[in-house]
Amino acid sequence: MDDIESRHLRRCVELAGEALDAGDEPFGSVLADADGTALREDRNRVAGGDRTRHPEFELARWAAANMTPAQRAGATVYTSGEHCPMCAAAHGWVGLGRIVYVSSSAQLTGWLAELGVPAPPVRPLPVREVAPGVAVEGPAPELAEQVRELHRRFHNAP
Repeated sequence: MDDIESRHLRRCVELAGEALDAGDEPFGSVLADADGTALREDRNRVAGGDRTRHPEFELARWAAANMTPAQRAGATVYTSGEHCPMCAAAHGWVGLGRIVYVSSSAQLTGWLAELGVPAPPVRPLPVREVAPGVAVEGPAPELAEQVRELHRRFHNAP
Protein backbone atom coordinates (compact mmCIF):
# COMPACT_ATOMS: atom_id res chain seq x y z
CA MET A 1 0.00 0.00 0.00
CA ASP A 2 1.42 3.38 -0.98
CA ASP A 3 1.39 6.61 1.06
CA ILE A 4 -1.71 8.02 -0.67
CA GLU A 5 -3.73 4.87 0.00
CA SER A 6 -2.50 4.72 3.58
CA ARG A 7 -3.47 8.38 4.11
CA HIS A 8 -6.97 7.79 2.70
CA LEU A 9 -7.52 4.69 4.85
CA ARG A 10 -6.36 6.54 7.97
CA ARG A 11 -8.85 9.29 7.10
CA CYS A 12 -11.60 6.64 6.83
CA VAL A 13 -10.80 5.50 10.36
CA GLU A 14 -10.91 9.15 11.53
CA LEU A 15 -14.32 9.58 9.85
CA ALA A 16 -15.53 6.39 11.54
CA GLY A 17 -14.43 7.92 14.84
CA GLU A 18 -16.33 11.11 13.98
CA ALA A 19 -19.44 9.02 13.31
CA LEU A 20 -19.04 7.33 16.70
CA ASP A 21 -18.57 10.70 18.42
CA ALA A 22 -21.85 11.82 16.80
CA GLY A 23 -23.64 8.76 18.22
CA ASP A 24 -23.58 6.81 14.98
CA GLU A 25 -22.15 3.49 13.86
CA PRO A 26 -18.42 3.86 13.13
CA PHE A 27 -17.97 3.83 9.38
CA GLY A 28 -16.19 6.35 7.15
CA SER A 29 -15.28 6.54 3.47
CA VAL A 30 -13.28 8.64 1.01
CA LEU A 31 -13.81 8.88 -2.77
CA ALA A 32 -10.61 9.60 -4.68
CA ASP A 33 -10.03 10.21 -8.38
CA ALA A 34 -7.64 8.26 -10.58
CA ASP A 35 -4.73 10.44 -9.41
CA GLY A 36 -5.49 9.74 -5.75
CA THR A 37 -6.96 13.16 -5.00
CA ALA A 38 -9.77 13.01 -2.45
CA LEU A 39 -12.96 14.33 -4.02
CA ARG A 40 -15.50 13.68 -1.30
CA GLU A 41 -15.75 12.00 2.08
CA ASP A 42 -18.54 10.99 4.39
CA ARG A 43 -19.34 9.05 7.54
CA ASN A 44 -22.25 6.90 8.65
CA ARG A 45 -25.46 8.84 9.30
CA VAL A 46 -27.95 6.09 10.15
CA ALA A 47 -28.63 7.18 13.74
CA GLY A 48 -31.52 9.35 12.54
CA GLY A 49 -33.44 6.25 11.47
CA ASP A 50 -32.62 6.03 7.74
CA ARG A 51 -30.54 2.84 7.61
CA THR A 52 -29.51 3.59 3.99
CA ARG A 53 -27.34 6.57 5.02
CA HIS A 54 -24.07 4.67 4.64
CA PRO A 55 -21.09 6.73 3.44
CA GLU A 56 -20.35 4.36 0.54
CA PHE A 57 -23.92 4.72 -0.74
CA GLU A 58 -23.77 8.52 -0.43
CA LEU A 59 -20.45 8.63 -2.30
CA ALA A 60 -21.86 6.45 -5.10
CA ARG A 61 -24.82 8.82 -5.48
CA TRP A 62 -22.53 11.86 -5.46
CA ALA A 63 -20.27 10.25 -8.08
CA ALA A 64 -23.25 9.47 -10.34
CA ALA A 65 -24.32 13.12 -10.22
CA ASN A 66 -20.89 14.76 -10.47
CA MET A 67 -18.49 12.52 -12.40
CA THR A 68 -18.37 11.20 -15.95
CA PRO A 69 -18.50 7.43 -16.48
CA ALA A 70 -14.76 7.44 -17.26
CA GLN A 71 -13.96 9.39 -14.10
CA ARG A 72 -16.06 7.00 -12.02
CA ALA A 73 -14.34 3.97 -13.53
CA GLY A 74 -10.94 5.39 -12.58
CA ALA A 75 -11.97 6.32 -9.05
CA THR A 76 -11.34 4.44 -5.81
CA VAL A 77 -13.54 4.28 -2.74
CA TYR A 78 -11.53 3.87 0.46
CA THR A 79 -13.53 2.76 3.44
CA SER A 80 -13.18 1.69 7.05
CA GLY A 81 -15.28 -1.44 6.43
CA GLU A 82 -16.02 -3.55 3.38
CA HIS A 83 -19.20 -2.42 1.63
CA CYS A 84 -22.49 -4.01 2.68
CA PRO A 85 -24.57 -5.57 -0.13
CA MET A 86 -26.58 -2.34 -0.62
CA CYS A 87 -23.45 -0.23 -0.98
CA ALA A 88 -21.67 -2.81 -3.14
CA ALA A 89 -24.67 -2.82 -5.51
CA ALA A 90 -24.71 0.98 -5.68
CA HIS A 91 -20.96 0.99 -6.35
CA GLY A 92 -21.37 -1.51 -9.17
CA TRP A 93 -24.42 0.17 -10.73
CA VAL A 94 -22.73 3.59 -10.72
CA GLY A 95 -19.60 2.12 -12.33
CA LEU A 96 -17.06 3.14 -9.74
CA GLY A 97 -13.59 1.60 -9.83
CA ARG A 98 -11.74 -0.06 -6.97
CA ILE A 99 -12.71 -0.48 -3.36
CA VAL A 100 -9.97 -0.52 -0.71
CA TYR A 101 -11.11 -1.29 2.83
CA VAL A 102 -9.61 -1.53 6.31
CA SER A 103 -11.75 -4.35 7.70
CA SER A 104 -13.69 -7.06 5.89
CA SER A 105 -17.33 -8.03 6.34
CA ALA A 106 -16.11 -11.34 7.77
CA GLN A 107 -13.97 -9.54 10.35
CA LEU A 108 -16.84 -7.27 11.36
CA THR A 109 -19.25 -10.19 11.62
CA GLY A 110 -16.80 -11.99 13.90
CA TRP A 111 -16.20 -8.94 16.08
CA LEU A 112 -19.92 -8.28 16.50
CA ALA A 113 -20.60 -11.93 17.33
CA GLU A 114 -17.90 -11.77 20.03
CA LEU A 115 -19.68 -8.70 21.44
CA GLY A 116 -23.05 -10.47 21.44
CA VAL A 117 -24.56 -8.13 18.86
CA PRO A 118 -27.57 -9.64 17.04
CA ALA A 119 -27.14 -10.38 13.34
CA PRO A 120 -28.20 -7.59 10.96
CA PRO A 121 -31.37 -7.88 8.85
CA VAL A 122 -29.27 -8.14 5.65
CA ARG A 123 -26.71 -10.90 5.22
CA PRO A 124 -23.15 -9.53 5.09
CA LEU A 125 -21.79 -10.68 1.74
CA PRO A 126 -18.34 -9.93 0.36
CA VAL A 127 -18.35 -7.24 -2.34
CA ARG A 128 -17.20 -9.78 -4.93
CA GLU A 129 -20.42 -11.78 -4.45
CA VAL A 130 -22.60 -8.72 -5.07
CA ALA A 131 -20.51 -6.86 -7.68
CA PRO A 132 -18.09 -9.42 -9.13
CA GLY A 133 -16.54 -6.99 -11.61
CA VAL A 134 -15.30 -4.58 -8.93
CA ALA A 135 -11.63 -4.74 -7.94
CA VAL A 136 -11.43 -5.08 -4.16
CA GLU A 137 -8.41 -4.79 -1.88
CA GLY A 138 -8.28 -5.32 1.86
CA PRO A 139 -8.17 -5.76 4.72
CA ALA A 140 -5.48 -3.42 6.03
CA PRO A 141 -4.18 -5.22 9.14
CA GLU A 142 -2.23 -2.19 10.34
CA LEU A 143 -5.51 -0.28 10.91
CA ALA A 144 -8.04 -3.06 11.54
CA GLU A 145 -7.57 -3.08 15.32
CA GLN A 146 -8.51 0.61 15.46
CA VAL A 147 -11.75 -0.13 13.60
CA ARG A 148 -12.45 -3.06 15.91
CA GLU A 149 -12.04 -0.78 18.92
CA LEU A 150 -14.49 1.76 17.46
CA HIS A 151 -17.12 -0.98 17.10
CA ARG A 152 -16.42 -2.20 20.64
CA ARG A 153 -16.98 1.34 21.92
CA PHE A 154 -20.17 1.76 19.87
CA HIS A 155 -21.63 -1.39 21.39
CA ASN A 156 -20.40 -0.37 24.87
CA ALA A 157 -18.43 -3.54 25.35
CA PRO A 158 -15.86 -3.64 28.18
